[in-house]
Amino acid sequence: MSYLVPTEFVTKMVDAGESKVYMSTKDTIIRAFMAGAILALAAAFAITVSMSTGSPLVGAMLFPVGFIMLYLMGFDLLTGVFVLVPLALIDKRPGVTVKQVLRNWGLVFFGNFAGALLVAFMISFILTYGYQIEVGEVGKKIGSIGEARTLGYQEHGIWGWMTVFIRGMLCNWMVSMGVVGAMISTSVSGKAIAMWMPIMLFFFMGFEHSIVNMFLFPFSMIMGGNFTIGDYLLWNELPVVLGNLVGGLAFTGLTLYATHIKTGAKRKLS
Repeated sequence: MSYLVPTEFVTKMVDAGESKVYMSTKDTIIRAFMAGAILALAAAFAITVSMSTGSPLVGAMLFPVGFIMLYLMGFDLLTGVFVLVPLALIDKRPGVTVKQVLRNWGLVFFGNFAGALLVAFMISFILTYGYQIEVGEVGKKIGSIGEARTLGYQEHGIWGWMTVFIRGMLCNWMVSMGVVGAMISTSVSGKAIAMWMPIMLFFFMGFEHSIVNMFLFPFSMIMGGNFTIGDYLLWNELPVVLGNLVGGLAFTGLTLYATHIKTGAKRKLS
């Protein structure tokens, strides 16, 4: 595969962040909507595979197909723009402001949530024949995940909140490595391989991804999950979004930018 050195692909990261800031509202929402929907389908697929095979590892190995599809189609996840868009601001690209960065994040959040929510309704509909029969094993499994990842954290108070926050950090450290990894190659196979590894790792380890959760928790509630919207927002979505932001930007975006764009002075030999 054709390989780009870090100084080249980190510049591409900043360029990508700048282009997303200036994208129209219509295009931003459409691309975010499709990304949320595709990732939701991939999550449902991976859980189904895990249950069918009895192996969570097989589900984790196949989950990245959704991420790869949405990336190759040019769609946007909140976890990706958390990393790329601030770099355009830090690099002082002309006209990029804090307000524009927040606007982009807000639109992508809305689009991702709308896409994931639509798939949650569609999957729940087909599993119950229009809510006429009891949900099957897949639905019960996803429902149990929703309860465990809200009420389970709530039981531990502030330490539960910090746990889910750190899981969000670790998640987007890996997810953003997948986003950046796709930029190191100019071939489809090279991009897919570079994205596959960190995405598989985050899913198998059970780290928290805000957009995957935008599907899991509404689906669980539709299926009768024993928790409230407030439980979901306070004990999962809020700390996960914040963790995704901090982890992706701190561990991937800023580190690569600091050492490959704003490099330190060369050491002089005496």
